[in-house]
Amino acid sequence: MRRHGAAKIIVLHLGVIGLLFLAQFFLPAYHQSNAIRIMVLATYAVGYNVLMGYTGLLSLGHAMFFAAGLYGAGLTIYYLDFTPLQGVGFGILSACALSFVFGLLALRARGIAFLIVTMMFAQALFLTTLYFNEITLGDQGFVLSEKLRTMTIGGAVVKFSDPVVKYNFALMVFSACLLLTLVLARSPVGRVLVAIRENEARTRMLGYDTERYKLLSLVISGTISGVSGAAYALLFAYIGSTFATIQYSIFPLLWVLLGGVGTTLGPLVGTALMFYLIDISSDYTSSYLLVVGAVLLVLVLWFPKGILGTLRERWLSWLP
Repeated sequence: MRRHGAAKIIVLHLGVIGLLFLAQFFLPAYHQSNAIRIMVLATYAVGYNVLMGYTGLLSLGHAMFFAAGLYGAGLTIYYLDFTPLQGVGFGILSACALSFVFGLLALRARGIAFLIVTMMFAQALFLTTLYFNEITLGDQGFVLSEKLRTMTIGGAVVKFSDPVVKYNFALMVFSACLLLTLVLARSPVGRVLVAIRENEARTRMLGYDTERYKLLSLVISGTISGVSGAAYALLFAYIGSTFATIQYSIFPLLWVLLGGVGTTLGPLVGTALMFYLIDISSDYTSSYLLVVGAVLLVLVLWFPKGILGTLRERWLSWLP
């Protein structure tokens, strides 16, 4: 029975990845561009979900990890002549290192204090991007030219400005992070994280070093968020302080809450739904945030645990 359930889960996730791959051959150019952005941002939400959904730690500072990946990739490509993939690699390492150091400091706090500490650190990073305006260009930001986003791989010229390359790179990044979280959620480590979320004191009584597991969760979460930021810099070419603001810490929280906290596919569903909700409502009114807020309120009332979270609770108990 357990093996049958595992097979359904694997088929579901591979099926979603397969549908995303096939979609590029049928989607109009506009929606294909939207799908690229959704996959990159959904990767960010996947990272956030590891910390909040599985470990139960609420953060308002994840923009610092996204920005670490964004600036780590963008600055090295722009100023140090790194190749696109080298820049992405450096951005990921930057987010990983930042999340580790941040975790050592911030995890001393508990509950609401942790939430406030994450927000304060993120704000400090945002102000840092403004302070070093001569390098980062602050709110104005800077753009990576097509030449900087072109490299040779095995004798073939790869342009990350090409729509086909952008789509498949975004899909590869999202798929890798999605499958990583699926493996994590079903692993012994993932079960310990869920135990910490449900009752940290009891988990500690069972002999688990909860602080070490929370640090691991934060590092994984921050690194995946950095992967998203580095991919965003490479695929969309713009790097600016806007991406380090608190708004970009609130976005992944909303995406995860909307799609389903603690579900592997919830971040994708929430990101896609909110992206198109904003996109469509902004065509009709400049007060589109009121429309978005009203729709989100209705969805929360009907789906209190998010769309996939509520579906799992009521009908599909096998959903991870």
